[in-house]
Amino acid sequence: MSENRLSKETSPYLLQHAHNPVDWYPWGEEAFARARAENKPILLSVGYSACHWCHVMERESFENPDIAGIMNQGFVNVKVDREERPDVDHIYMQAVQSMTGHGGWPMTVFLTPEGTPFYGGTYFPPQDRHGLPGFPKLLAAIADAWHARRGEVEQSARELTASLGQTERLRRAATLLGEEILFAAFQGISSQFDEEWGGLGGAPKFPQPMIWEFVLRFWKRSRNPYAQRMVHTTLVRMARGGIYDHLGGGFARYSVDAHWMVPHFEKMLYDNAQLASLYLHAWLAFGDPECRRVCEETLDYILRDMTDPAGGFYSAEDADSEGHEGKFYVWTAEEIRAVLGADAERALAYWGADRGPNFEGKNILYLPAEPDPESVAPLRARLLEARGRRVRPGRDDKVLAGWNGLACRALAEAGRALGRADYVAAAVRNAEFLLTQMRQDGRLLRTWKSGRAHLKGYLEDYAMVAAALIDVYEATFDRRWLDEARTLADDMLRLFWDDALEGFYDTGHDHEKLIVRPRNLFDNAVPSGTSVAIETLLRLAELTGEPAYETRATAALRPLADLMGRHPSGFGRFLCALDFHLGPRVEVALVGAPGDGLQPLVDEVFGRFLPNRVVAGVVGGDRRGAERLPLLESREAIGGRATAYVCRNYACDLPATDRETLARQLDAL
Repeated sequence: MSENRLSKETSPYLLQHAHNPVDWYPWGEEAFARARAENKPILLSVGYSACHWCHVMERESFENPDIAGIMNQGFVNVKVDREERPDVDHIYMQAVQSMTGHGGWPMTVFLTPEGTPFYGGTYFPPQDRHGLPGFPKLLAAIADAWHARRGEVEQSARELTASLGQTERLRRAATLLGEEILFAAFQGISSQFDEEWGGLGGAPKFPQPMIWEFVLRFWKRSRNPYAQRMVHTTLVRMARGGIYDHLGGGFARYSVDAHWMVPHFEKMLYDNAQLASLYLHAWLAFGDPECRRVCEETLDYILRDMTDPAGGFYSAEDADSEGHEGKFYVWTAEEIRAVLGADAERALAYWGADRGPNFEGKNILYLPAEPDPESVAPLRARLLEARGRRVRPGRDDKVLAGWNGLACRALAEAGRALGRADYVAAAVRNAEFLLTQMRQDGRLLRTWKSGRAHLKGYLEDYAMVAAALIDVYEATFDRRWLDEARTLADDMLRLFWDDALEGFYDTGHDHEKLIVRPRNLFDNAVPSGTSVAIETLLRLAELTGEPAYETRATAALRPLADLMGRHPSGFGRFLCALDFHLGPRVEVALVGAPGDGLQPLVDEVFGRFLPNRVVAGVVGGDRRGAERLPLLESREAIGGRATAYVCRNYACDLPATDRETLARQLDAL
């Protein structure tokens, strides 16, 4: 089978289409130049490798020679991986949503040769179906409009483009950045809470880790018992439902029902990284061992199944295998009996498979009763081994800098808090990978696969990697990582900050020119680059004493004050940043004496849920480790013993040289 231009790309999603009869181009000037030369509109198709309906549209239309012939004759066809090019995806998704009132993937958009959109939608079937026009009929209508009513089409495109990028006009909010925003946001979230099953609203139900991070912080701030109940109910229900992989660890993308039972089986790195952090924080806050177990199983899944030998973390695993959604994960009772023999009945009862099929004649494993992980550990291991011999779902093995930052941060924080040296080592290795394999001439890059990195990094890449490096520093007290975080933050301000806007753009000033400069101000499945940038600058301001970081962070946060309180579900990470900004913040300096054990003090600090905390440390008289860090200036190991200094609101407690004293000081906070 012949190949098209996508065969030279690194994106697994684009490579999936390299043998289509469609004459695909990757996004770039070559495609636009041809469209201008031949006076053809561009057909832009955007998706990602773990997208079920993207695969369906490929099978139905892009692999069909007749439909491909229509596409090739009338259009210049461009295929984009939304995960590699979030800028392109964001701009044209805005356009599709304004045209149709909804969006999603696959996304199909028709553009002028200048890149301005004039018509779009999502999935189109090969024939008229479910109220949707057949794709060939749509192509014919678009081609006819382009040639017969060009002026009308171009006027529509100009009007649509003028409406894009309106977030640039977002200016100062009337509301001040105060605690009342947090309380209003919590009220809005609690009004949507599902009392019985946890989560927000009904089906389909998404984990939304950023929302629960905020509610957990709100509980810490207010001690509101309902906030605690909301978080704990949600996390326990998710961990016992079918959305969680009870054999291999890790979470699916979402549940198609309201009970977390039937997942859409794709697994995304960004979901699992954020959920691992959330379950860790819930363990630190509530002491529930189920939360710790789920955190560790999820991180173990990332290290086992989603880690490249070079140290990067892969992006996703498909929902489908052998052409069927969920086939890799579901079981019949007979299959379980064949693996476990005499032990099968216990396994069937434990994972709910004795109650009859719950998914297309088979069983999604779940926990109908209280978990007892130790008693079933041998059974779990045998089933996992047997499942490993099945045909695995497709894996998107590209490495994205921002998503890796989320996973690196989760590993560093969990490694320090749980005493897991293997997690810290994996975080350090990933940090090393990101800074060596995904940085070129000082510029962080977006995507890497098989030794090749390319595409200039976006705001989210800089912010998420910088955030991770701060946590790697706190997990190791190796000054290199804090210095690297600061370098990335300075580059982030240089590339993405706009003084007139008093905020960030998603693309750097050195980025290719698009029809608008994208600026996403919502936390979706992946945090907004702006929200993570704000949080990262606030943490760096606290660690370094550099007021310019805080000035920029608060300037970027201020215009969102009204929106955060009124629409909290779209601002989870922003609300966490606001919580940090409002404080009170806790600064801890840990100073180890040569040969003296700092570990008991480290365990006390990192074994608590202190979300608005920064920690600086220096071990064994390492003078360089304390240079230009106000938290460590003039700090000494008192009497030759490891010493902790706890400060809050610019006032410090007496130095603590034993764990009990430090615990009392932290309790008093």
